[in-house]
This record gives sequence, structure tokens and C-alpha cells, in this order.
Amino acid sequence: MIYSDQQLAQQLERTEARANAAFVEARASLFPESKAQWIEVAGTYAMFDGPESPLTQTFGLGLFGEVTHPDLDKLEAFFTERSAPILHEISPMADAELLSLLNERGYQPIEYTSVLYRDLTEDLDYQIADNKHLATRLIATGEEERWARTLAQGWSTEMPDLSDFILELGQITANTAGAFPFLAALHDEPIAAGGLYIYDGVALLAGASTIAAGRRQGAQLALLNARLQYAAQQGCTIAMMGASPGSQSQRNAEKHGFRIAYTRTKWQLVSD
Repeated sequence: MIYSDQQLAQQLERTEARANAAFVEARASLFPESKAQWIEVAGTYAMFDGPESPLTQTFGLGLFGEVTHPDLDKLEAFFTERSAPILHEISPMADAELLSLLNERGYQPIEYTSVLYRDLTEDLDYQIADNKHLATRLIATGEEERWARTLAQGWSTEMPDLSDFILELGQITANTAGAFPFLAALHDEPIAAGGLYIYDGVALLAGASTIAAGRRQGAQLALLNARLQYAAQQGCTIAMMGASPGSQSQRNAEKHGFRIAYTRTKWQLVSD
């Protein structure tokens, strides 16, 4: 049995940190002018992916050892020098003294995330999508653009103003080390895309969407099953994902065997 404790939190937070760091490295390689970069301070990964990118933040603060004022000075300088907001994703399993430091320095909590996990060492009870014309697969070399466009098209109805941003995000994700992009196709035509990252036996599920015309065909369930099966075959023992507390995404995850490990809080340094 897997318990929700600091050891689990270290595994989950490090996995998400490594996925974000790998994405930043991919952006830096594909778009050198972006000046994307990441650093590690006191076991904390700090990512700069652009001033407005949701990846520009830290992971693991306070989980891998004591955090001091000089450590926070270094982290804050990293973001300030790049004209970026200063944001930290913090697990409740982090050092309790960290809260006092954040309060002293003027941080405020701004967002919650439910971090969920599923044990992959148990027999996986898959609910099969009842659609014989639906197939899922890992993309082949040369399909990165196709995967990115399917992902962006799927999100376009919910976030029409961010279509170009999501397309670029998908293009970078498909070229990120440790990423395994999956497609779901109906009659051989892609209708859904989902992301998977694997690091040290932990699988991070991310970025799934279905195009409007392909919804209610079982694509999301098929993608979930395909990624979990693939992760287990690669030797992963844990799958993880993040969702807004109480959201439909969280309910869907719990319906399919995921449990809440903890609720993470995002803290932001507020300017005077």
C-alpha cells in the first residue's frame, strides 16, 4: 500500500519538477531567443519559461531540506532578473517552518491543486471504451506537429484565445525528453491527444483534450487506459496527475482509481 507521506510527496513533486525542467530545456533548444532556463536551489527546481508561462515557478520548495532566507534570495533573484512573477508550488508535506518564512517575506496563497496518484503495481482494472472504431497509440517520429494540432484543437472550444499558445506548448511537449505523446483516432482520424512523462518509475499524466467533433466516443477513457498500461509496461509503480479541487477532472480521476495524495498551494510574492 502507498501512503500519503513526505516520501510520496518527494516522488510526485520531483517528477513534475523534472517534467517542467525538461520542457524548459526543449524550449531553450527550439527557441533560443526565449532564454528559457532552470536552476536548482536547496533541492528546489526553479523554471523560467517566459514571464507569462504557467511553467514559470518552482516545485519542491521545503520538501528536500531546510530552506533559508539566502535560498529564497537566490530563487527570487532568478525570477526578478527575468521580470517574471515569483511563484512557488508547495506541498503540505514541506518543512513547516517554510510557512513562517513565506509570511515574513510577503507571500500570499493564490491557488490550490489536488495532487492525485494511483498504484500501478496492483492489477489494473480498466474500463474499456465501447467503440470498436477507436484506437490509441504512441505517436511515431514525424507526427509531433499532428499531435500538437490535435491537442490545440481540443482545447480551442474552452480557451479560444489561447489556441496559438497551446499549439506552441504542444509542439514543445512533443519534443521534450521523457515525454510520450499519445493519440486517439476514430476511423484512423485523430480526435484526441494526451501527454505522458516518465521519470524514475513515476508516470505523470498531462495535457489530454478531445476535438469537439470527436467527443462522447470514449477517447478520454481510451487515452487514460493506454497511458497507464504503457507506464506499467515501462516499469512505473505510480501514476500521478493534478486537478482543481472538486473539479470534474478530479472526479473522473477518482472514478478511475486515483486517490488524493494532498492539496498543494501556490504562493506568490506580492509586490509592495
